Amino acid sequence: MSASSTQVQHTARLAEEATLLEGDARPESGAVTLLPEGDAAPFADAVVANGGRLVDLGPETRGIVYLSASKVQGLIDALEANPQVTWVQLPFAGIDNFAAKLKPHAERGVLFTSAKGAYAEPVAEHALALTLGLLREFPRRLSARTWEKKTGTSLYGRHVVIIGAGGIALELLDLLTPFRVTTTIVRARDLPVEGSTRTVTADRLDEVLPDADVVIVAAAATDETRGLINEQRLRAMKETAVLVNIARGPLVDPDALQVALEESWIAGAGLDVTSPEPLPDGHPLWTTPRLIITPHAADTPEMVQPLLQERVRRNVEAFVSTGRFVGIADPVRGY
Repeated sequence: MSASSTQVQHTARLAEEATLLEGDARPESGAVTLLPEGDAAPFADAVVANGGRLVDLGPETRGIVYLSASKVQGLIDALEANPQVTWVQLPFAGIDNFAAKLKPHAERGVLFTSAKGAYAEPVAEHALALTLGLLREFPRRLSARTWEKKTGTSLYGRHVVIIGAGGIALELLDLLTPFRVTTTIVRARDLPVEGSTRTVTADRLDEVLPDADVVIVAAAATDETRGLINEQRLRAMKETAVLVNIARGPLVDPDALQVALEESWIAGAGLDVTSPEPLPDGHPLWTTPRLIITPHAADTPEMVQPLLQERVRRNVEAFVSTGRFVGIADPVRGY
C-alpha cells in the first residue's frame, strides 16, 4: 500500500462522522459533473469507481464536485444556470469566505458538503510544528548570529488549550498524547470530547486562558468568533504562553497580537492564517518579534489531493446509493 493510500484511510477514520439523510432531506440522485474541467482528471476515478456517472454540465447534472478553492464564481454561475442541481461537494474545509454566495442556493434546497475534517492530519501536524518551534524559541534562534545561552521550554507536561472541537482538534489530541500534556477543549456545545482532559463551553474561555501554556485556535470562523483572541484575552495569558492560529485569520486581532509580542504579554505566536490574507509585503507583523508566519501552508495541494479524493469518493457513494454524507456544510450558518 502506498504512503498516500495509508494517509487517506487514516484521515477518513478521523473525519466528520457520516450523516444519514432520508426522505425530503436527501438530495435527488443523478449524474455528476466535475468543475472546473481543468482540475477534474485526478478525481474522475473517485466518482466513477463509486457508482457515479460523469457528464458535462447540463440538464442531466444533479451533483457537482467543485475543485477550485479560489474561483468560486464558476460554481455560482453553474448553480444559477442549472437549478436542477441538488448536491455540491466543495473543496475547502471552511466555507466562511463564500457562505454568502452559497446561501441562496442552500435556501432553495441544495445540499452542500465540504472538506471539513478531511484535512485534519496535515493541519494538526502543522499546529504541532509551530507549537514546538515557538516553545524552543526558533524565531530568535533563526535570526541569531552569535552563540546564545540555553533557553527554551519543553512541551512535556504542559497545559494545552484547544479552541474548537472539529477534526483538527481531535487529531491534535492524538498527536499530543506522547507529550503527557493536560488538554482543555473549548467548544460551543456542552458535550465532552473523548481524549481531552476536560471540555468546557465557549463562555468559559476567559476562565481557562490564564492557566494555558499553549493556546491553539482551531475553531470555525463565524460572526461570533471574529476577534475571539483580542487584547483582553492576550493580556490574560501567561507571559510564558504561546499562541497558534491554524483556523482563520480574523479570529485573532492582528493589531493586539503585534502589541502583545512587542511588549512581551506572551512568549510567542505562530500564524498559518492572517488578517488580511495574504499578508501584504511590509505589514508590521512580518517584523514582529517572536512570531512565526507561514503562508496558509498547513495543507498544501500535494497533501490535500488524496484527502479530497477520499471525501469525493465517500460522498459520491452517498449521493448515488447510501445517503450517508460526510462533512455536511450549512452556508446559512456560515460553516
